[in-house]
Amino acid sequence: MNPLADLIARFQELVAQVPEFIQPFIVMLAAAIPFIEGEVGAMIGVFGGINPFVAAAAALIGNFVSVVGVVAVSSRAREFAVARRTGTGTDVLTEERPEPQKPQSKGRQRFARWVVRFGVPGASILGPLAIPTQFTSAMLVASGTPKGWVLLWQGIAIVLWTTLATILAWLGLAVLAV
Repeated sequence: MNPLADLIARFQELVAQVPEFIQPFIVMLAAAIPFIEGEVGAMIGVFGGINPFVAAAAALIGNFVSVVGVVAVSSRAREFAVARRTGTGTDVLTEERPEPQKPQSKGRQRFARWVVRFGVPGASILGPLAIPTQFTSAMLVASGTPKGWVLLWQGIAIVLWTTLATILAWLGLAVLAV
């Protein structure tokens, strides 16, 4: 037997020990982790012997729910920062000191160029090639992009990349005939 096929067969045996109704929740939790996301989460599910449609759906949900959480927190943080800077919010500090402007990091400058060049749709769809969707979402919201627009395009990107990864994992299993 092929060593990779043997490894996958052992992984499937391990996954089979977990009750079937819990398996998608494990995929969902894995997909919520940055750098694993929907793509790797779906592959874990498919390689683990879970139905590809169930694995993809669980990974999509896990990844998107984590993005929604990041967008909600980032949006509130941005609202607070903008209100504090403009003086329209409640300030817990009695003493206001102007904060010195920090130069933007190279990564933030590169991301800003991506958004200018490709827009939010392009940054959302191409972003997973470089950084997790959670990070992309936070940076888009921090830059002032409306959270609904960020969620729409991050959702589209998650569906595209997770679907592609699921298909590739399913085809890989077919080639290995596991």
